[in-house]
Amino acid sequence: MSAPQPHRARRRFGQNFLHDPIIIDRILQAVSPRENDFVVEIGPGLGALTVPLLRRLGSLQVVELDRDVIPHLQNLCAGAGELIVHQADALKFDFGSLNTQGRPMRLVGNLPYNISSPLLFHLLHFADRIHDMHFMLQKEVVDRMVALPGDKAYGRLSASLAAHVRCEYLFKVKPGAFNPPPKVDSAIVRLTPCHPEFEIHDRDSYQKVLDAAFSTRRKTLSNALKALCSREDILAAGIDPSLRAERVTPAQFAALANRLHALTPGES
Repeated sequence: MSAPQPHRARRRFGQNFLHDPIIIDRILQAVSPRENDFVVEIGPGLGALTVPLLRRLGSLQVVELDRDVIPHLQNLCAGAGELIVHQADALKFDFGSLNTQGRPMRLVGNLPYNISSPLLFHLLHFADRIHDMHFMLQKEVVDRMVALPGDKAYGRLSASLAAHVRCEYLFKVKPGAFNPPPKVDSAIVRLTPCHPEFEIHDRDSYQKVLDAAFSTRRKTLSNALKALCSREDILAAGIDPSLRAERVTPAQFAALANRLHALTPGES
């Protein structure tokens, strides 16, 4: 078999290929894949994680947008196990269409940093079918994902994810672990779908409140939310209207969203 041809990373796909064996081993330890797990790798690239995952699992499905890396990937994985490739944009891919044979999905990936937030929101649509997710992301994004109210990094992403998943910061990855090296630090995060410790009666209402509250971070809630509700509505939800959004907990946002949803004509 001829050796796979070198593949240059493409900026338009946000490609930075992982190559550091120590980091790869740490990711594998964090994921801890078992033979019967149903694992889907997003953006396998040149297969740094794909090959060791496949050897442990025996069967692995991958979603890859760049059709030119797929032959390289298939050559590299020959003899390691059953590799099933979906040539598709992960942002549009229907993960619910995968035949998991009743097993919850485990998602793994070095996600392109330029689409990380929209991709996370896309994946949340399938949260009821997912056991966990382990992703490499820009460290700044991971900091925002795991931030708590009052933290400098706390914002819309933090509060949005809190309604769907538990986020755990695992470890930092320096630029030298990639080829080409990105200009920023990266980090590994674990997301575990769960029911929040607060009630959300309507997720669209909850998201609408978050979008408005964090649209201008310097504004107080009463000013940021004036198009949605009154100062009295905020008070009735047990929140100080003079607070800024970064001081408000997801549970408080949910309480306000629940109240507004109940007050909306034609909705219950």
